[in-house]
Amino acid sequence: MWRSVLAAYFPNADNPNINMGIGFVGVALAFGLTVLCMAYAVGHISGGHFNPAVTIGAWLAGRVEAAAVLPYILIQIVGASAAGGVLFLIASGKSGFDAVESGFASNGYGELSPGGYSLLAVLVTEIVLTAIFLFIILGSTDRRAPVGMAPIAIGLGLTLIHLVSIPVSNTSVNPARSLGVAWFAGPDALGQVWLFIVAPIVGAAIAGLTYKLLFPSREDELLEDMADSQEVRNAREPR
Repeated sequence: MWRSVLAAYFPNADNPNINMGIGFVGVALAFGLTVLCMAYAVGHISGGHFNPAVTIGAWLAGRVEAAAVLPYILIQIVGASAAGGVLFLIASGKSGFDAVESGFASNGYGELSPGGYSLLAVLVTEIVLTAIFLFIILGSTDRRAPVGMAPIAIGLGLTLIHLVSIPVSNTSVNPARSLGVAWFAGPDALGQVWLFIVAPIVGAAIAGLTYKLLFPSREDELLEDMADSQEVRNAREPR
């Protein structure tokens, strides 16, 4: 039986009629509303990065300086691991709780996938949904987007992503989120966490590298025109 640690459950063949608690919709909203609220709370301070994939995608899109990438990622992993530890302490306060047996909201494929999905299915899901998530982030924070609305789009986008992929992989799209609970979920979860590091980064890289190509800003077009004009002038100058 899989569960989202405290409030939601995933039924299996042994317990098909189990009380689902807040259910997938509740879990999806919990993730989405958390990011929405925190983006408003600290987005003006740090950009609201809580996800290494987001930082990498934003860097590849030219939104983050290279020097900031590693510090951001390290802090994200430390913060997620600390949060996992706090959650473990709370959950352990209930008699009979076992982080390994419950899965501790870890991500997985095959036998560790809530719905029994294969490695390939989980890999594709995480890459595609992370790319979509980055497109939402990059688009909603674009200078041409409505001001002040980005956290809403990002939070609702993450909610939708969870509604789609909780049965497939228990939803990562965030390497820090996956590592933060895998430490406590046992060797099987740790043995599969590599996928939830690699796939979100690949998806984020796809979005980060292609966003500017698909949606060039006026500033990008002007810079390209200036570069082209300079090349023409250089070609016309006598050697």
